[in-house]
Amino acid sequence: MENTELHTYKLENDEQFGEVRIADEVVAIIAGLAASEVEGVASMAGNVTRELISKLSTKSLSKGVRITVEDGTVTVALAINLRYGYNVPSTCAQIQEKVKTAIETMTGLNVAEVNVKIVNVQMEDEK
Repeated sequence: MENTELHTYKLENDEQFGEVRIADEVVAIIAGLAASEVEGVASMAGNVTRELISKLSTKSLSKGVRITVEDGTVTVALAINLRYGYNVPSTCAQIQEKVKTAIETMTGLNVAEVNVKIVNVQMEDEK
């Protein structure tokens, strides 16, 4: 049963219990939350700060994240607002590892690429 509103991917198919599917929006939310946990990430581009996450719908948590899934392999593209003073290559490597680990652990999908685009540098006094 394919949901026409959401693009979903089959994770498991068990004849006894049925199938398990996951929406691409869920994979994007996992990626966005994992990236936002890395020190130095101010926010996802187009997203609000972490303090407001609990007050928002899940739709806003996937902003700045693009997911492509083909044959159980995920490609992730992230747009990040970085805090000033953090090493860009080091922070991006941490983001890539954290996002890859989170998606693979939580979904069982294989992550081929995590591409990070820094779109803004946030100064300390910016909110």
